[in-house]
Amino acid sequence: MASSGEDMPSEDDAGTSAATVAGSIHLLGFSDEILLHILSHVPSTDLVLNVRRSCRKLATLCLDKSLTHTVLLQKDYQASEDKVKQLVKAIGREIQQLNMAGCYWLSGATVEHVARCRNLVKVNLSGCHLTSLRLSKVLSVLQHLRSLAIDVSPGFDASQLSSECKATLSRVRELRQTLFTPSYGVVPCCTSLEKLLLYFEILDRTREGAILSGQLMVGQSNVPHYQNLRVFYARLAPGYINQEVVRLYLAVLSDRTPENLHAFLISVPGSFAESGATKNLLDSMARNACLDALQLPKSWLNGSALLQHMRFNNPFYFSFSRCALSGGHLIQRVINGGRDLRSLASLNLSGCVHCLSPDALFRKAEDNIDSSILETLVGACCNLQHLNLSAAHHHSAEGLGRHLCQLLARLGHLRSLALPVCAVADSAPRADRAPVPPAMHAVPRGFGKKVRIGVPSVPSPFATGQSAPQPSSVFWSLLRSVPFLERLELIGSNFSSAMPRNEPAIRNSLPPCSRAQSVGDAEVAAIGQLAFLRHLTLAQLPSILTGSGLVSIGLQCQQLQSLSLANLGVMGKVVYMSALSDMLKHCRRLKDLRLEQPYFSANAQFFQALSQCSCLQRLCLVSRSGTLQPDAVLAFMGRCLHLVVCHMFTGESLATCKSLQQSLLRSFQAERPALNVVIFPLLHEGLTDVIRDVPLVHLDEVTLFKSRVAEEPPNLWW
Repeated sequence: MASSGEDMPSEDDAGTSAATVAGSIHLLGFSDEILLHILSHVPSTDLVLNVRRSCRKLATLCLDKSLTHTVLLQKDYQASEDKVKQLVKAIGREIQQLNMAGCYWLSGATVEHVARCRNLVKVNLSGCHLTSLRLSKVLSVLQHLRSLAIDVSPGFDASQLSSECKATLSRVRELRQTLFTPSYGVVPCCTSLEKLLLYFEILDRTREGAILSGQLMVGQSNVPHYQNLRVFYARLAPGYINQEVVRLYLAVLSDRTPENLHAFLISVPGSFAESGATKNLLDSMARNACLDALQLPKSWLNGSALLQHMRFNNPFYFSFSRCALSGGHLIQRVINGGRDLRSLASLNLSGCVHCLSPDALFRKAEDNIDSSILETLVGACCNLQHLNLSAAHHHSAEGLGRHLCQLLARLGHLRSLALPVCAVADSAPRADRAPVPPAMHAVPRGFGKKVRIGVPSVPSPFATGQSAPQPSSVFWSLLRSVPFLERLELIGSNFSSAMPRNEPAIRNSLPPCSRAQSVGDAEVAAIGQLAFLRHLTLAQLPSILTGSGLVSIGLQCQQLQSLSLANLGVMGKVVYMSALSDMLKHCRRLKDLRLEQPYFSANAQFFQALSQCSCLQRLCLVSRSGTLQPDAVLAFMGRCLHLVVCHMFTGESLATCKSLQQSLLRSFQAERPALNVVIFPLLHEGLTDVIRDVPLVHLDEVTLFKSRVAEEPPNLWW
């Protein structure tokens, strides 16, 4: 296929004239293979609607099957209603995989155009506006569909699904369903399911305050088809109603465990009591299933010998988050005394406060870990790529080669790592140990003249031809040993965000661990070694004095795409504003920024620096007693052309917040169809009602703070 544009320049004209430029090679001079690889990084809407109209050669390449087979509209915030309709009209019949997850700005009428893509095998419509009737119309014509992701919203009625739609659903093997209302959704129609992912986002109360019931709608089948199921995954948002509804899904599993079940995962915040049905289910799984991925609610594992009876076959994912699992049980029941677990790629031990100690009964938070347990774990799981040890106090004793960081340095395949701040301290603080004075460098202070402040010396990872001496901290050595790390989280053991899910804002927080006092600017500067780092979280580091280490990260971590900073330095003071401003100047690829800091002043200086992050798409600011300058916010939005999410929760008045929010929407909504603006007082009683209107994709990824390392199994869905 070629574009029908009559004014399209010919391939010879476009290629030859440009190729004759002295000392240069024109893009079209590359081989088709290289050009296709380059074009694969261009958004599908631009590729089909713009690039292919530039010349005949690109017109042919842009319609190559390798580019039209899979279309990703997720986070393509420039994909307007018209662009999506034109895209589907142009290549709809070529598309076999379509990801429209989180396209909340598109109307149901536009989403309905997916019906033109009749050869779809896999489609993700999570976060899209679809009624039961529209869903029925779309699915009725997708006879080849095998993988589906949808939302089930209030008003969903399975009786409105046509027979053709149900026939399509009967062939679906993979289903991801996000529930905003008590319902089985389309599960009863999916008789061939092999993978079922359920996300429960049901609120306990309506906007009017009425309490919702967990009873499913009358007339729906209560016999989902699980006989072919290989993967069962359920993630619950806080609230009793989500637990009530998931029990109805589990009740069927408890009758008969599928013979081919390989992954069973339930993620529940807080407690989730066992019932007779769940006990039957676990007993049946222990007898009949051989798993390669497991996650259970903490109350199902605490004090239970269940793990001892579970059978595993080349497991790749374990999550024991928040479980009272001692190191002794971890070694005996999971690792089986040090058996070979080279297949394990992802391990989540967040909140397992006793997992590195032999006995959970007598351990105190300030006690040191048993390094032999960690050594056994590292030796058995030598190919780990994702490891989460956050939300616990993992203190190391003095001793050569026995520090947690030194042992983790053996995991050379790590791609993501979450650690408590106190775990990276060299050793217990001693009164007789004087702090090492940092080297002196000139660092710009804000936008004014340069002043001399203490900045740790950071050797460049790109330097060649000389071997500069490396700092001796164990944290520095750990990061040097895992050079391909892409995600790093350093979170204080006692940190809790001021803005939890479905609850009022938290006004008070626990003090940081005493060991965390030994972790400051020098340790933050060490992160600059990670040249491939894409995602960074730093929370509750009380000994940040100037934030100078942030500048090192900005200069050297050029791949950084998301940054989350929370409670750095002494509470009540923002000591790192100058360094943050300098850092942001260098973050050219930064897309997401979340900043949580009491008394933060979002002033013109801050927004001027942030404006230099030209790729920035999402911004979330959470600041108890914080302030903002409306004029500076408006000017910043005008300069930052790709920004579509602006969430600010500060100490400003409701009137100021509403006025700014209306001004932003009025000024930029027309040109940015995906624009989502929420400006609201953090401590206002109406915060939870405001939060419920935030698109789930932003709420989950940016607005709410959480550890994301090993949160889910790798490649769980798309």
